Amino acid sequence: MRGLILRTLISALGLWLAARFVDGIRIEEDATLLLAAVLLGMANAVVRPIALVLTFPITIVTLGLFVFVINAAMLYLVAWLLTGFVIDGWWSAFLGWVVVGLTSWVASSFVGPRGQIEILEVRR
Repeated sequence: MRGLILRTLISALGLWLAARFVDGIRIEEDATLLLAAVLLGMANAVVRPIALVLTFPITIVTLGLFVFVINAAMLYLVAWLLTGFVIDGWWSAFLGWVVVGLTSWVASSFVGPRGQIEILEVRR
């Protein structure tokens, strides 16, 4: 449970950074930010695998680059579902997903499988 909360907060951090640095993405309230992070996690867990299976042929043809479109579509879907979360265009969704994805990737590298923060030490 702690890992789920920590990963949701990491997604919220990524969404906050995307709203701050990407033109065309706006989040009006803090509650909307947390709800968007929860919905993004649910969309990535439920809708994204279905979309990946359905678009498998085009993903093969584009050598996997179409997965970026699917990821941006998940962010756009969350913005479509929430009234306080606005994405103005497709490129804003794409750049927003790049920011969210990089933030999640970097921050999740410090989170272990049980949701605990792990710090690596170099011993000599």
